[in-house]
Amino acid sequence: MQNSQALQWLLQRRSSRAFLPDAVPDELLQQLLLAARRAPSGGNLQPGRLIAVQGRRRQQLTDALLQDFESQAPEQEDYAYFPRPMPMQLRKRQVAAAQALYSALGVARDDRAGRDAQFARNYRFFDAPVALVVTIDSHFGPGGYMDLGMTLYGLQLAAAAMGLGSCAIGALASYPATVRRVLELPEHQHIVCGLALGWADDAAPVNQTHTTRAPIAEWFQTLE
Repeated sequence: MQNSQALQWLLQRRSSRAFLPDAVPDELLQQLLLAARRAPSGGNLQPGRLIAVQGRRRQQLTDALLQDFESQAPEQEDYAYFPRPMPMQLRKRQVAAAQALYSALGVARDDRAGRDAQFARNYRFFDAPVALVVTIDSHFGPGGYMDLGMTLYGLQLAAAAMGLGSCAIGALASYPATVRRVLELPEHQHIVCGLALGWADDAAPVNQTHTTRAPIAEWFQTLE
């Protein structure tokens, strides 16, 4: 069976962490956002907000987050991203993904400075032309996060269909109070993640990262 174009986008999508400086037209971004909001939503509640940070405010946010990261100042997250404790099977996947990333960059396992420098790029939104901060009202439960996740994936697939690259940035969730302070957001707006969006630099080594997915037998079963 020949793959449809949509299926090819699904199979080929990957996180981009290096971008060309070319701007993304506002009209194109609006189209992507409208397409993303077609994602399924329980009760059609459509939870979550996406905030584009630009210019002076973006620099202020990056500076504040980098200061937090460099000082290793602990901060209470709004939600638990990873399971606690992390099961060994999942820890192995996490380690393998990190190895794929740093191998593509040529950063050795014991090169702490190199790894920190790469991780710090999360807080610069990987220098993408579009930097988004994703929030959700604190009154939503897990179902709201599920719906918002489908919206974000819809946005990333729509971007791929238009030749754009993207990368979700969970690292922003490590410093929610800082994000709220800089962006002047109310306390009830929980910080979910960031999202970098733009024209991917396909020649950049970091964009050659390939991660694997668990075999279907691990997560799908048929009951009769």
